[in-house]
Amino acid sequence: MNAVRMSALTAVGFLLGWLSITPAQAAHVNVIELDNEIISPVTQQYIEDAVNRSETDGSVCLVLLLDTPGGLLESTRGIVKRLMNAKVPVVVYVAPSGSRAGSAGVFITLAAHVAAMAPSTNIGAAHPVTVEGGGPVRKLIKRIKRSAESESKQKGRDTEEEIVEEESRDPMSQKIINDTVAWVATIAKARGRNEEWAKRAVTESVSATETEAVTERIVDLIAADLPDLLTQIDGRRVELAGVAVELHTAGAEIVTLAMSARQQFLAVITNPNIAYLLMLLGTLGLIFEFTHPGIGFPGIAGLICLLLALYAFQTLPVSYAAIALIVLGIGLLIAEIKIVSHGLLAIGGVISLTLGSLMLFESPYPQLDVSLGVIVPTVATLSAIILFVLQRALRAQAARVTTGAQGLVGEIGVASSKLDPEGTVFVHGELWNASSARPIAKGEKIRVIQVDSLRLVVDKL
Repeated sequence: MNAVRMSALTAVGFLLGWLSITPAQAAHVNVIELDNEIISPVTQQYIEDAVNRSETDGSVCLVLLLDTPGGLLESTRGIVKRLMNAKVPVVVYVAPSGSRAGSAGVFITLAAHVAAMAPSTNIGAAHPVTVEGGGPVRKLIKRIKRSAESESKQKGRDTEEEIVEEESRDPMSQKIINDTVAWVATIAKARGRNEEWAKRAVTESVSATETEAVTERIVDLIAADLPDLLTQIDGRRVELAGVAVELHTAGAEIVTLAMSARQQFLAVITNPNIAYLLMLLGTLGLIFEFTHPGIGFPGIAGLICLLLALYAFQTLPVSYAAIALIVLGIGLLIAEIKIVSHGLLAIGGVISLTLGSLMLFESPYPQLDVSLGVIVPTVATLSAIILFVLQRALRAQAARVTTGAQGLVGEIGVASSKLDPEGTVFVHGELWNASSARPIAKGEKIRVIQVDSLRLVVDKL
């Protein structure tokens, strides 16, 4: 009997031990993906958060599926710094087929502990791009060149090569390039990759296919897909803070780390098209509020849109000269209503608004430009709305003045809020700001005794 009990207890003990050990033994790999994403402060935060989580949740490694045309230099520096100091192996995989690791993607790939590429992918053209850009006029010229079939493209020249050639004559750009060359060389050296090719990727914007990248010691291997990648790197040893670590990725569970809700929201509003629309919608809301005082909602919505646009502009290579042109254009449209110019001010406003929209973001990447498909209908619609709203507002003001400047004097209304001495009243079908010499409770009837610009002076009926 005792033997049976001992056997049963032993079996239970083994079962409990197995249940407690199994979850800890289940290896997993964290995976994040940048699918044709511009490297920006939002993507930087996404990658850094993924590294932080992978360092603490027992992940075998962090795999970054990368497809990017490039991005902002400062954001790239932040990402590389985090990868170089990561306490978990980081694998950068340029995938799926047809993807690229352009510009900023080169630095990120070189900084990985293991670098891999899928078939039919490419890497290179690492010429640096800063937030300062190249000036609004040159930016507009580049935009026009990109929109047309340029002679250089017909000859097979790459847009990135043209930028390198042009900016090589700029002393400030040359300083940035020299600094970037030294930086990329240290990254390549630390990871045992081809330093000379890395330097040429910055200075000459050279690129390489996946097979060339392996031959040139730019990346470590070619993998058909993610499972193939995990199989190939299984048993590979990488160095973390001077200590060799062996990867055990075969059969590991794949855990996809998505952007947080906050990061997804920021990614939306920092889209150049969305940021542009937020700025114009905010401006339109304020104009509507100023021409229809007392409503409140357009002004509040306008301020929110403008604040969101300002946040987005902090993360984008914005040209403040372009913003000035947009503001000038809106000002000219407003002036057209008040000054007889036979349409000249309106035409100037539309031209200024269009030029400012085209020059708004200073970057060689089309992904960081406002789309022409957004600019044209937006400028046309905004111009029409501004002219319509202001005309209606002026007509309404003119209609009230039936007996000189005192057209509303004597009208009866209702106090929409308490007046002590200021508040709002509802008169002639509209909400007005008003003041009274004596307190008036909300809901009491009032009479207009004086009109002071856009404010009424009233008294209790």
